[in-house]
Amino acid sequence: MARSGLLHVRFMDDILVLAPTRWKLRRAVNAVNCQRRSKMGPRRRHEKGPLGGCELVHGAHGRAPRAARAAASMGDYCAAVLRIRLPRPPRHARMVCCWMAEISCLGGEMAKVVCVLYDDPIEGYPESYARDEIPKLEQYPGGQTMPTPSSIDFTPGHLLGSVTGELGLRTFLEERGHTLVVTADKDGPDSVLERELPDANVIISQPFWPAYLTADRMARAPNLKLAITAGIGSDHVDLQAAIDHGITVAEVTYCNSISVSEHVVMMILALVRNYIPSYGWVVKGGWNIADAVSRSYDLEGMVVGTVGAGRIGIAVLRRLKPFDVDLHYADRHRLDPSVEQELGLTYHEDVESLVGVCDVITINCPLHPETEHMFDDALISKAKRGAYIVNTARGKICDKDAVSAALERGHLAGYAGDVWFPQPPPRDHPWRTMPHHGMTPHVSGTSLSAQARYAAGVREILECWFEDRPIREEYLIVQGGKLAGAGAHSYSAGD
Repeated sequence: MARSGLLHVRFMDDILVLAPTRWKLRRAVNAVNCQRRSKMGPRRRHEKGPLGGCELVHGAHGRAPRAARAAASMGDYCAAVLRIRLPRPPRHARMVCCWMAEISCLGGEMAKVVCVLYDDPIEGYPESYARDEIPKLEQYPGGQTMPTPSSIDFTPGHLLGSVTGELGLRTFLEERGHTLVVTADKDGPDSVLERELPDANVIISQPFWPAYLTADRMARAPNLKLAITAGIGSDHVDLQAAIDHGITVAEVTYCNSISVSEHVVMMILALVRNYIPSYGWVVKGGWNIADAVSRSYDLEGMVVGTVGAGRIGIAVLRRLKPFDVDLHYADRHRLDPSVEQELGLTYHEDVESLVGVCDVITINCPLHPETEHMFDDALISKAKRGAYIVNTARGKICDKDAVSAALERGHLAGYAGDVWFPQPPPRDHPWRTMPHHGMTPHVSGTSLSAQARYAAGVREILECWFEDRPIREEYLIVQGGKLAGAGAHSYSAGD
């Protein structure tokens, strides 16, 4: 991290303060004055004149001694002069010493935070929104509390995940002397991310516009100590490399799980009911009912299975139960028997047996070495003819060519999702043009409602990090050179 100490040289009633940043200087002034007032308490009746304190009066290139100016330039410090204001001369020496101790002890190390976010809307950052507010939730299903930062510097329901939104972090970070770099330029050797890596201490990224933190990039970022996922799913980080480099990885667990589960149900209905082509006929000015319904079915009575029954998977199952479908799941952690009974679930020990009986398959498991390209030609061929697959987990869980080929030959009736590999995908990615698909950009977990939660969660993680407090166990993916918290439950170590 950057220099953290404040150096000071006193001459007459002025004190030259050398600090790493101008924000650090201002913080010194504010903190000294606040601490001074709290220590002196209210003014006594017989006291007259100012209570004392200090103020930033001019830059170091004004009246500061030449030697001090040289020290500032040689040490890469910002410099300024603080003017001492003293209430009574007898206390002069003691007060100056007190203030100097306070200035010297302010704050911890200064960090450089690099935040990779998606671009602003093509027509510019919104000046107004479709709704005036979003519902205020107190906790997630199951009782986990929402993020609890000390405060927030944004309006919930505003666009926070794009570069102008900055996750609402700039004021919070810069008032504390940290540096924030926000960019959407993340790929390639000449990208802004690549340029900022060498002295970055913290990198923040979203799964929707991931900054791929590979082993090579970590090797070029010797100061990197913390990687935060603004959302859930940290597979864009090489977790084994993070373990090897002692980098802490954290994410805002549960922040958008319900957002994604709602998206899954929407996509299942869109595929089964053939919604997208039906909408297309209206846009084209048509009224082609036969064309619209020739691939439309009822979901009722179908067998629907989820690969993965974590927070998202179980939320999908709960939302599908009212549709009177037969629910199945496969997961390496079997659910409690009471949950199975409540939802009428059938458990499968392996994915192959689940795929063979389902009309609709929804993928809700993490990406790790065991699930990469799990849905290949061999597995897809075991599915029923006319099955649908919805994937909002990670694009790399499915072999892109196998999915496209299965749709082309009619083995799959439809495929939908919002996850690709890489992200963003190239223009010639086969999923853009394959038949009977319902693909979107990676948007399921970045609704305006979800953004408010994961922006608050990122700030909570940063507050804990800077104040040397423990990060919530459920937020942790890697810590102390091993998988931790949610990471130990969801991921597997290895390349």
